[in-house]
Amino acid sequence: MVKAAPLKIGDHVIEPGSRTKLQLSAARLYTDTDMSIPVEVIRAKKEGPTVFISAAIHGDELNGIEIVRRVLDSPSFKLIAGTVIAVPMVNVYGMLMQSRYMPDRRDLNRSFPGSPNGSLTSRLAHMFLTEIAAKCDYGIDLHTGAIHRSNLPQIRANLKDPKTAELAHAFGVPVLLNSDLRDGSLRQAADETGTKILLYEAGEALRFDELSIRAGVKGIFNVLAALGVVSKRRRSMPKIEPLVAYKSSWLRAPESGIVRDRKSLGDYVKRGDVLADVCSPTGTYSEPLLANRSGIIIGKQNIPLVQEGDAMFHIALFDDPKDVVDNMDQLQENLMPEIDPQGIVV
Repeated sequence: MVKAAPLKIGDHVIEPGSRTKLQLSAARLYTDTDMSIPVEVIRAKKEGPTVFISAAIHGDELNGIEIVRRVLDSPSFKLIAGTVIAVPMVNVYGMLMQSRYMPDRRDLNRSFPGSPNGSLTSRLAHMFLTEIAAKCDYGIDLHTGAIHRSNLPQIRANLKDPKTAELAHAFGVPVLLNSDLRDGSLRQAADETGTKILLYEAGEALRFDELSIRAGVKGIFNVLAALGVVSKRRRSMPKIEPLVAYKSSWLRAPESGIVRDRKSLGDYVKRGDVLADVCSPTGTYSEPLLANRSGIIIGKQNIPLVQEGDAMFHIALFDDPKDVVDNMDQLQENLMPEIDPQGIVV
């Protein structure tokens, strides 16, 4: 057995075979309060890949926090090789304020690689990149839709990279979306350091979605098993074969008004299908929103009020998307418990 080398994060040296909780100091506020990011590092004695799991880079995206908690609390979370660095709350400031943004109103996920001498957001981005992401071989970054928007469980990644695509398939969600690197994003900055990242999108900001949480927990274990970090579990449920999309587009409101949805997340829609009706509050008009391409609804606005031009439905485009409904049914069957008429989980 090749023993792993010590790992240094901040002022902490974490030895192989240990499980350590630490706080990474981000910045001192004008109240003279030190704000820190909670980090847990779990190391096997045997050498292997280093993987980070991060959540709440956008502070109002809470699903990921619960996913990380359940992974760390699981009896199955026993490393056989390598290292896992868990960061359940990257943007602690936004999380406290239930806000997507940092206190200076900047988007942390558009501020990488950051700078040790920049703004509060820039300093936090630099610290997370240099102390966590750049020291890892792989990363799983957990997100949700924005406020009042829900996302179908999906992986976004550079699917043109063979290893990244392999891990994206291993995660086990119905849809994989090839996603170009965005300027200032963690994925772009980490890619320049050689770290391969999967971005998991599921659910809605400021809400827990049980299906999305369970899919995230299971997906993380699937990826860690594929990397040899944890033992592979025997499959008791059929494996989900995801559909891969290389293009997607948002459909926008044709008018301002009240929305009556006709389609839901995961629905397969054909060109010309009516996705929703946008109606006048006084009944003077009703304008249908039509699908301009065939595909799968992977994101949608939830609030039934729109201004003309608002993004309403996010459609992933496939050559042959007919199997996605079966995949969603299989995901539900694999992850959600049966409930008897009295509401008791069985």
